[in-house]
Amino acid sequence: MATIADARIQRFREYVARLAQVLGHADRREPARAYLTGLCLPGERKSIEPMAARVDPRHVRARHQSMHHFVANAPWDEAAVLRVARDWVLEPMARHGPVAAWIVDDTGYPKKGRHSVGVARQYCAPLGKPDNCQVAVRAYRLYLPESWAQDRRRRRAAGVPDDLAFQPKWQLALAQIRALQAEGTPPAPVVADAGYGDTTDFRDGLTAAGLPYVVGVKGETTGWRPGQVPLPPKRRRVGRGRPAIRVRRTASHRPVSLKRLAAAVSVAGWHTMSWREGTRGPMRSRFARIRIRPAHRDEKRSEPRPEEDLLIEWPRGEPEPTKYWLSTLPPTTPLAELVRLAKLRWRIERDYQELKDELGLDHFEGRGWRGFHHHGALCIAAYAFLAAERARLSPPEPLAFLRPARLPKGFKPRGAPGAA
Repeated sequence: MATIADARIQRFREYVARLAQVLGHADRREPARAYLTGLCLPGERKSIEPMAARVDPRHVRARHQSMHHFVANAPWDEAAVLRVARDWVLEPMARHGPVAAWIVDDTGYPKKGRHSVGVARQYCAPLGKPDNCQVAVRAYRLYLPESWAQDRRRRRAAGVPDDLAFQPKWQLALAQIRALQAEGTPPAPVVADAGYGDTTDFRDGLTAAGLPYVVGVKGETTGWRPGQVPLPPKRRRVGRGRPAIRVRRTASHRPVSLKRLAAAVSVAGWHTMSWREGTRGPMRSRFARIRIRPAHRDEKRSEPRPEEDLLIEWPRGEPEPTKYWLSTLPPTTPLAELVRLAKLRWRIERDYQELKDELGLDHFEGRGWRGFHHHGALCIAAYAFLAAERARLSPPEPLAFLRPARLPKGFKPRGAPGAA
């Protein structure tokens, strides 16, 4: 009778075989297996040389060259790899329930120098401040700053595709969401922070795609008070040009900031809610919900924007509300469910942390466009396999069948502390 370990070995081999089907040339299967194995094995560095040493310590140089060519130069489609990974993990995860949300977020990779593709001084989430870094939307799709998009010399050196133009992060995210829809991914509400949600075009794009959302917005964002709408178009005098079609504001009838809307909520409108268990017990805060109409540039529209839920968080002890979300979920959605979705971003933050700490998402040392995206896709593919194994097991167990080979005595890979 096959043991649990035997079953895992067989699943890993089957997974590599499925990935190999979309990699193109048959010679890519072995370096793909080695790369995925290296990512899953324990180790401080998940750049190519340390992984080659763990996978094949007797032939480090040859294995390093093979893996480097596979990830940095071979022309395989990372999007196809991600589709295989997604399909693989969805089945075991579906046993625990449907997809709860599509979470949009980005992550930064602190970098030195200016030659690694996409590196620039920009906000870096892991550092919590602007610094020299690369930024990826949804872990692997690199955001190309305008300074890079307009620099032909650096683009050519890094292998950035010629037809790739500058796109803000929200457009990259929206394009990926539309691709997921086209591929038949089970739909779910979209969750994002204010870096995306405060862009009206992003929210409008989600609505046009038929996806409800719970997205963060800033307190300075404007909306109409509950029950209020902009004034109708002016009535045209007979014989005086074309009739007006745009809704109006006046000095005494205009939208206000979400901060002012929150200040008008009565004491009875605030409810203490818990959304998950934290390391120190239940995570709790105070929330209020009101129905409003967002007002961004509606004076250029022929009709008011539809009503949405405004969710507000005001923790006890804080002088004013700290967070705001807009939601197009049905108004009958329970407040507890709305809060749970608004706070669900902790999962993607945890995923990013595991992808970096355990699988080396930010350990890639190459500078090129292709290598960056191939490494990111393979990290996500490895994470998908681990997540699928977790979903099959309760409680989860380590992948003990992936055993590192014994390293040569005194071996120190480049990038390790104290390495020459």
